[in-house]
Amino acid sequence: MAPEESFRTVIGHGEAAFEIRGSEFIGYAARVRSIDEAESFISGITENHPEASHNVPAYRVRTKEGMLREWSSDDGEPSGSAGKPVLNVLEQRELENVTVVVTRYFGGTKLGVGGLARAYARGTKEAIDAAGVVEREPHLQAEIVVEYDDSGTIRGLIESGGYDFTAEYDEDVRFSVLVPIAQRDELFDRVRSATSGRASIDR
Repeated sequence: MAPEESFRTVIGHGEAAFEIRGSEFIGYAARVRSIDEAESFISGITENHPEASHNVPAYRVRTKEGMLREWSSDDGEPSGSAGKPVLNVLEQRELENVTVVVTRYFGGTKLGVGGLARAYARGTKEAIDAAGVVEREPHLQAEIVVEYDDSGTIRGLIESGGYDFTAEYDEDVRFSVLVPIAQRDELFDRVRSATSGRASIDR
């Protein structure tokens, strides 16, 4: 797979809460590696706030094919007053692999389209600030396939390096690892050494 370009993303999870004219807003931001992860995060926040008036989501995710996928929803708020302002903040800050949900508990006073847009944008900005922003160096996606007996050793090696990865367990175990280009040779050498050359590495 071709290397990724450098990009801006959040460091981890961020949360911020504030009140406007009786309505409580809670912004949540998280770094994700795929659309599935983004949708899972959104579902989790929504499930945690079943009594909320609205859970407004958006994400910008770079797919493995290199396409930048953007999505947002107003979740019942007036059209254009919620989801688009959230997504606009992600675009303006040039963030990728990020998902945001801004939860609202209605306080009885309508804010109008402009007021809502400002509130949802604020929830997004403050959650991102809480999460922190980082410039990610160029990475590549590597596929490492090992025998089951070697999987624990290789998983430990990947985790100790702090790499983002997913694992699929079948007859063999396939690790899909996001590796900084500057570190790839060192990682691959350690994998080969740890498995006495049994590992299959697809760059």
